[in-house]
Amino acid sequence: MLDAKADRHLANHWDDEKAAGMTEPERLLYRSNLLGADKRITNYGGGNTSAKVMETDPLTGAEVEVLWVKGSGGDVGTMKLDGFSTLYMEKLQALKGIYRGLAFEDEMVGLLPHCTFNLNPRAASIDTPLHAYVPRAHVDHMHADAIIAIAASKDSKALTAEVFGGEIGWLPWKRPGFELGLWLETFCRENPQAKGVVLESHGLFTWGDDAKSCYETTIAVINRAIDWLDARTAGVQAFGGARVGSLPADERRAVAARLMPVIRGLVSKDARMVGHFDDQPAVLEFVNATGMAPLAALGTSCPDHFLRTKIRPLVVDFDPAAPDVDATLAGLPAAVEAYRADYAAYYARCRRPTSPALRDPNAVVYLVPGVGMLTFARDKATARISGEFYVNAINVMRGASVVSAYRGLPEQEAFDIEYWLLEEAKLQRMPKPKSLAGRIALVTGGAGGIGAAIADRYLREGACVVLADIDATALGETRAALAARHSADVVQAVEMNVTSEDAVAAAFADASVGFGGIDILVSNAGIASSAPIEATTLALWDKNMAILSTGYFLVSRAAFVLFRAQGIGGSVVFIGSKNGLAASPGAAAYCTAKASELHLARCLALEGAEAGIRVNVVNPDAVLRGSKIWEGEWLEQRAATYKTDKDGLEEMYRQRSLLKRSVFPEDIAEAAYFLASDASSKSTGNIVNVDAGNVQAFTR
Repeated sequence: MLDAKADRHLANHWDDEKAAGMTEPERLLYRSNLLGADKRITNYGGGNTSAKVMETDPLTGAEVEVLWVKGSGGDVGTMKLDGFSTLYMEKLQALKGIYRGLAFEDEMVGLLPHCTFNLNPRAASIDTPLHAYVPRAHVDHMHADAIIAIAASKDSKALTAEVFGGEIGWLPWKRPGFELGLWLETFCRENPQAKGVVLESHGLFTWGDDAKSCYETTIAVINRAIDWLDARTAGVQAFGGARVGSLPADERRAVAARLMPVIRGLVSKDARMVGHFDDQPAVLEFVNATGMAPLAALGTSCPDHFLRTKIRPLVVDFDPAAPDVDATLAGLPAAVEAYRADYAAYYARCRRPTSPALRDPNAVVYLVPGVGMLTFARDKATARISGEFYVNAINVMRGASVVSAYRGLPEQEAFDIEYWLLEEAKLQRMPKPKSLAGRIALVTGGAGGIGAAIADRYLREGACVVLADIDATALGETRAALAARHSADVVQAVEMNVTSEDAVAAAFADASVGFGGIDILVSNAGIASSAPIEATTLALWDKNMAILSTGYFLVSRAAFVLFRAQGIGGSVVFIGSKNGLAASPGAAAYCTAKASELHLARCLALEGAEAGIRVNVVNPDAVLRGSKIWEGEWLEQRAATYKTDKDGLEEMYRQRSLLKRSVFPEDIAEAAYFLASDASSKSTGNIVNVDAGNVQAFTR
């Protein structure tokens, strides 16, 4: 077994055989993906890599030197070749003659497109000069926690020299841009023996003459920092030692399940936010520590960290030694408002005449002693990644506060990056949010044809979805299919029996911990039975009522509790049936239970209106294809009732409809989407029939 020190080492994953047949750009991509695959090397979306490659000019046919460098946005761990910008080195060198000094940094970014090679549409990033002017063929810029722990310490220059000698240099803090690129060039010219440089409060630059040597230098330098930190921190209590202990895991989740919907409601007044919960050991060590509050107040150091997490988190007032969740909930509105006021004051102190308008002043990161970390953003992936970035910041603070004293960026420097006009321009280029962006839906019967179709429709419009179903196998298969189509971040699954109060409560708690709450409930779980009244047993009657009536009541009640805790409204969509309005022979139990759903929806529409909670019904009919209730006995029973087989039954239903058309799960999903979206924001208590027309089901 490897010892703990060996476990912390970065492994060298370079494969000569694999790399041998690659082009130079392909080796650059290979190197980039290897480095980005380990979050100890760089955080998601952070860092960049480059290579200077000889290419054939498409106009002149001459061989020219081209800089391949990670473009704006993207992630080195997952990017493809189209994630690199390509620029003529000759033109990049010519920019030096145009540069007018620090006051004109931003105009240089506007000139980068003029250097584009081969009409590459990938926009060049602000870090392009940092790679262009290092006079080496291959350059890596990484944000390793072990390096930033040194870079963000009060004595970073001296510590860099202690750890690396003259092999790795040091440069003081400078915002990324053209000037820093020139600094790096000067450093390299004056220190030809150096293999890299630590940038104060920022990260690491390393270089080499080929892709493999550059990669190996990066790994070796980070491993040296890891070894040094391990030696210096061995036996030392991090963050001043523990002030409080952690609650047991199930209690931590229970507390998070109560806090997250309330916080989500408080921060979602202008745009819906999605939450993420993290209680990994590194997080618990920090939130429980004596030094947590003062360190958190200092803010993060690396620009990539605070662009994702804001300059500092909100520390929630909670004592795990004497847990009083109700008291914490009561104090949250004032705590959130105080944070907002503090952030607005920070903006007012630091703003410049050209600064963009104040952005969302709510915290992104919430630290709860004894419980963990909550993060909120406009989508699940960003909320999760923001948490990952703050874990990076925790790791940095742990190391820096032991070997020296941790320092965040000066407030004005932090503001100038957060409200950088170039950053604002990037935000303005973001695509318009989809219609259900930031919304969270819980769909019962989510593994069936109609439930899965509704979930898919919501996911296509930007929602997060919790699939709930009693069939664990089908549930897992449906989740996997939807995750492959839309991303694992946005689809969760929970096994749930809608007739069990405990199971329903647990499912809604899972939704709260997983995403922060819900905005949409689709009550769709169902069965179907067919029997003449004299052959209808009490057990059959009770089963229909339990699932189709009591089940709808239980999930609706849980949703209302959550909606009211959030205070931002909500939408309930019942998937009813034509049989709730129109009688059908041999199905008294089913029809009666479905009729109860319709009246429950009307009652809930009355109760929910004052809180902005809308309740509507979709009434399908004869959805044979893809619907689980048409499997097995129900299909056989209905076919027998009408003296036909499956194909004949489908044709009979089609011909029975006014429009002579079949109804599919996707048709029901379209109605469920409309009733959950803002397009129906003035509709509640309504029934939408999706049955191709059935006069018996006309509402009246």
